[in-house]
Order: sequence, then structure tokens, then C-alpha cells
Amino acid sequence: MALGANLVIALAKLLGGLFTGSPALLSEAAHSVADSLNEIFLLASLKRSRRAPDSKHPFGYGKERYFWSLLAAVGIFVMGGCFSVFQGIEALRSDHAETRTGYVVGLIVLAVALIAEGSSLVRALLQVRGRARQAGHGMRKAIRSADDPALRTVLAEDSTACFGVVVAMLGVGLHMITGEVQWEAWASMIIGALLVFVAYQLAKESRGQIIGEAADPALRRAIREFLERQPEIDTVTTLLSMRLGTLSTLVAARVDLAAGLDSEEVEEVLVRLKKAVREQWPIADQVFLDVTEASPGDRERARHERRQLDAAVNGGPDPDGPEEPDERNRAEEPDTAEREP
Repeated sequence: MALGANLVIALAKLLGGLFTGSPALLSEAAHSVADSLNEIFLLASLKRSRRAPDSKHPFGYGKERYFWSLLAAVGIFVMGGCFSVFQGIEALRSDHAETRTGYVVGLIVLAVALIAEGSSLVRALLQVRGRARQAGHGMRKAIRSADDPALRTVLAEDSTACFGVVVAMLGVGLHMITGEVQWEAWASMIIGALLVFVAYQLAKESRGQIIGEAADPALRRAIREFLERQPEIDTVTTLLSMRLGTLSTLVAARVDLAAGLDSEEVEEVLVRLKKAVREQWPIADQVFLDVTEASPGDRERARHERRQLDAAVNGGPDPDGPEEPDERNRAEEPDTAEREP
């Protein structure tokens, strides 16, 4: 729906901009062309990310969505933001004046664009609301925690487009009233600056996901608490996670088992726990449990990890900030490193 809306809007803005010579309209046309190409990227990512795992990609192709979202952010930056700023600068250097017909045509095109962009934005928001209801939380939290880069990019594009169209309409209207092209030029540069900011935010999020981003803190805490409740587990020394896609997450935990278990019992416990985690949290489809012997330093780090997760879930201070280990942990590190091989 977003792609269809943007293709129609891009053509209308381009024809209107060429007819009137309006820099704000041409900037908006560039914006819509960039959005259309980005949605083609995102449609490709939806298909490619669903491919089954193979020998070269044993964890599947879920990160394809993040890669194509990064390309979409680059497209917004170059084709939308930079071109809009260039158009604004060019308008300031010219003495362009439009006819009254040109102003009317420009405003009509922008009004149609606002209706189309608004319809696409409403559709995306309805999709987010449906997911929020399924997850049992509000719209704001659903938007902030949206893990689908395609949906997040469409939301960013459509909301930015609606704001950009309003700014362009103000620029054209003030140009018509005052006869000063500077109003349209500044509107064009404001649109460009906004697109550059949105592109930066989207690229930053995609970068983190491509590099390897941990799962949601609430999911990590729930899995850790589940493992710690098992009678066969004495301590969960480490729990690592990485999102492999929108529907796939890798979970790797080091656990210190209770004393008295023989080798067969250990194998049965690990198989049962991995199966239970996958069944209770289907998104955690890649689960690995490593049996280790916990040292005092390991136990202290485990307590620190629990405090970090509690702070992240409960909205406390940033739990991922750098923190120097205490002397006891430092002393334990060499022994742990020697024992693990």
C-alpha cells in the first residue's frame, strides 16, 4: 500500500514541480521517489528473509531485512535529504516567480499527496495497533519496540512525508502571499534536514541489528528466570542472545548443574530444557546450553547480569554502560579462562 501511494504521489509531484518550477514540489517529488525505491527494497527483503537455512547460512536469512533496511536509509539520505537541501539552495540563488495557476496546481498536488500519505500512515498504524493488542501493551511502546524493520521504515517514511507535505504547503502558500521564493527554499531545506535525520536514525538501528543485537531484555530475563527455577540448575553464569531476524533469536547459556547428576541425566536435562524454552518462546528457536563449573567470580557476574536485566526491564539507569569489574572478579578471570578450554 505504501509503495502504490508513493508511486502515484511521486508522479503527481514531479509533473506539478516541472509545470510550476516549485523547489518545494520538486523536493517532495525526490522524497517520494526515494520512498518508492525504498519500499521496493523492503518488499525484496520480506521475500528473501523467509528463505530456509542452508549450509552457507545455517541460521537462515532473517538478517536480510536489516540489510535492505540499511539500503533504504541510504536512499532516503541521498535521494531525499541531499536533493531537497540542494533544491533549497538553488531556489535561494534564483529569482523564480510563479503564476497564480502554478501556485494553485502546486497546492492541489500537495493536498492529494497529504491524503495519500495519510492513508498509508493510518494503515501502518493500524498494523502496529494490532500487534500491540496481541502483545498486551500500548501503541507507543509497540512503535518504540517494533522489531520489523520494514514496518518501522514505512512508519518513519509516512510520518515524515506527512510532515514534509505540510511544510511544503506552508512554503508554497507563503510564497504566493509574499512573492518571496525564500519561503519555498527554506521549506525545501527543512524537508531535507528532516529526511537526513530520519535516515540517520534508521541506519543506526539497522547497523546495530546487522552487527548483532541482543534480544529484548524482558525475553532474556524471562528465559534466565526459567532456567534458574529448574532444580537441576545451580547457577546460570551467562546468558547470551542475538536476534537473527524478526522471528528468530539465538540463545546461548552457560549453566552450572547441581551436584550428583550422571552423564545420562545431564543429557536428558539439557534436551528437556532446550525443548521447553523453544516451546514457551517460539522466537528463541536456536538454543544452546553449555555446562560449566561456576567460580565465585562467575556467580558475582551472574548476579550483576540479573541486576542489569531488572534495570532494563523496569526502566532504570542504562544497564549497558561501561562498568569496571571489582578486584575479586579480576582475580577470577585468569582461572576461568584457563578452565574453560
